[in-house]
Amino acid sequence: MVAQPPVIPPVVPVAGPSITEREGELAREAAMTAWGPGHYAFNARFEAMFAGYLGLGHAASLPHATSALHLALAAGGVGPGAEVIGPDVTWIASMAPVSYVGASPVFVDILPDTWCLDPAAVEAAITPRTRAVIGVDLYGSMCDWTALRDIADRHGLLLIEDAAEALGSTFEGRQAGTLGDVAAFSFHGSKTITTGEGGMIVTDDPALFARIQKLRDHGRPPGDRFFQNDEVAFKYKMSAVQAALGIAQMERIDTLIARKRQIFGWYRDRLAGVDGLALNAEPQHVRNSYWMVTAVPDARFGLDKFALQAALLEAGIDSRPFFSRLSTLAAYRDRPEAARFLPEAPRGAHAAHRGVNLPSGYQLDEATVDRVCTALLSILE
Repeated sequence: MVAQPPVIPPVVPVAGPSITEREGELAREAAMTAWGPGHYAFNARFEAMFAGYLGLGHAASLPHATSALHLALAAGGVGPGAEVIGPDVTWIASMAPVSYVGASPVFVDILPDTWCLDPAAVEAAITPRTRAVIGVDLYGSMCDWTALRDIADRHGLLLIEDAAEALGSTFEGRQAGTLGDVAAFSFHGSKTITTGEGGMIVTDDPALFARIQKLRDHGRPPGDRFFQNDEVAFKYKMSAVQAALGIAQMERIDTLIARKRQIFGWYRDRLAGVDGLALNAEPQHVRNSYWMVTAVPDARFGLDKFALQAALLEAGIDSRPFFSRLSTLAAYRDRPEAARFLPEAPRGAHAAHRGVNLPSGYQLDEATVDRVCTALLSILE
């Protein structure tokens, strides 16, 4: 008999959306009907659903969360000469828009458990040039928004919530995206809900929202039909087909978030007792939507995040590295002043150096999570 090659299980993907026939039906309807007078109907419906879910007055659908952060800064009057404080450990999209408006980023340390902004570090980094603070709800964790709100109010600062990764998380019973003056969400293909690409900006401030609406449509007043632009601005809008996908996703938002929490629960059951391995935090006053299941091993295991990723891939498991410290990236090499408030040994360095995101997509089942955890524990041992 001819020997058969061994059966190699497919690589477990690190992320993946939940797409049903409903998404396809609505996307087709939008493609066929969202033209002429009704061209914005799907967007308006999506925005109303999203604002209603959060309990906020205003939402605008956008191409991505980066555009939401750009608009938040621009509409908030942040510009050249200003400084904006944000976390040293996050995806670059959280802080890149600071440069778009001509302001200067200021990186500060994160807390070792939630991986979110350290309020004490924020307070210490405020200067006469500080105009805004960007708090990032990393991997579904939540910033200490009570402390950040107090700091922003005392110093007269714009408080921006980057909730791109935290849809469905709550802080003291309040939804992620409702804790700052304005907030940004992402609907990238890996996110809790997806429109392929896409984002949303939300606020309860009508004056700020009016400014956002004008800036996202080339500097013309909302409803203008005569192309009478009175300033140079941006083009940040979402297509109707994307909005249709968002509607279908929002129709089962509670189910999707429950599924994310279920997936994390499977990991927690297998990994929470492992000495020297930290998982996503959920303090008593927080409900974490667990966008990405994240594992941070101690230095005792002798692995950085890239070595751990390589070992997981050999076992047929894809992963993502924990976000790097922005101050260490070549993109900010010519801006050493951005790191001037960071300590010599930032607490965020540990997670940034060793952490990985484990498979967290909706296609996972408990048996696959068991396979991932078995492989991870074998590598660490």
